[in-house]
Amino acid sequence: MYLKHSISFLFTLLFIIQTPHCQNTKYKIRTIAFYNVENLFDTINNPNTFDDDYTSKGKNHYSSKVYWDKIDKISTVISQIGFDKSKTSPAIIGLAEIENRSVLQDLINAEKLINKQYQIIHFDSPDVRGIDIALLYQEKYFTPINQEKFEVKLWDASGKRIYTRDILLVSGIMDDELIHVIVNHWPSRRGGQIKSNPKREKAAFITQSIIRKINLENENAKIIVMGDFNDDPIDKSVKIGLNSTSKKQILNSNLLYNPMEKMYENGLNTLGYRDGINLFDQILISGACISLDKDFNTFKFYTAGIFNPPYIITLKGKYKGYPFRSYQNNNYTGGYSDHFPVYLYLIKEDE
Repeated sequence: MYLKHSISFLFTLLFIIQTPHCQNTKYKIRTIAFYNVENLFDTINNPNTFDDDYTSKGKNHYSSKVYWDKIDKISTVISQIGFDKSKTSPAIIGLAEIENRSVLQDLINAEKLINKQYQIIHFDSPDVRGIDIALLYQEKYFTPINQEKFEVKLWDASGKRIYTRDILLVSGIMDDELIHVIVNHWPSRRGGQIKSNPKREKAAFITQSIIRKINLENENAKIIVMGDFNDDPIDKSVKIGLNSTSKKQILNSNLLYNPMEKMYENGLNTLGYRDGINLFDQILISGACISLDKDFNTFKFYTAGIFNPPYIITLKGKYKGYPFRSYQNNNYTGGYSDHFPVYLYLIKEDE
């Protein structure tokens, strides 16, 4: 099901570009992606976080051999996202569940990525597990002009502070166009979905406040919101909290288009959670990124997809169809991540 889905999107792209109307038109294609890489830790114990499991003496027996194998596997996946059409890896990719800047440096210097000359945008988050979010970008396609983080402040019923990931905003120039990218990794469903809902709704509120701030300066701003939201496209935090819709025709400056909503309704997913099928990983865009009249004089949304080639899927057993994850029952499986990456194409006529 997943492979068929991915191929269908690529076929659509080929078909439209080869229609008589477009046969003499060339397009710039930029892939924008997001990937939760499942606990990309180094092997060094950080006394300020709960990363003990990912050390040589921890219960996961996290060795240098395992670490470098995971770096190789994650870099392989990133190198292939969007390659079929753009002939390169993502121009911009948001990442979740990375421990620090050091692992990002190792990742962009991996054999599969080093020639792409990726640059890093990263801030340390106060998350108790020590995991952060980050943005990688190819400097030949994107030039950042502003970057900042926004703290998600939460407290439990007793008034004790809950520490989670920050939200990252990066504004910059892609070719000659200003775009804003907001990277998220919202609080998990630990304790149950209903009980934990307010945490994600708070994260949605902060994300929406960032969007409003951008729109005050330019109501036609090109905004991309990506992340692991720990909620599905139809859940309240995403649908209402982010003012999202799956209908392009009704878009305005206050709504975000979510191409993943229809995917979810069609039974597609990016992870399996407690024997359920979920599409937590999503990329949403502002109306300024949409062209209803097929005008691609500036970068506009073309299509979106879930990157799930067979090698990152569990092909047999109890978890058949789920992502081929790195760890199962504290044993290294040789897999990639417990999430599939998601991506979208922005295209523009190449003069």
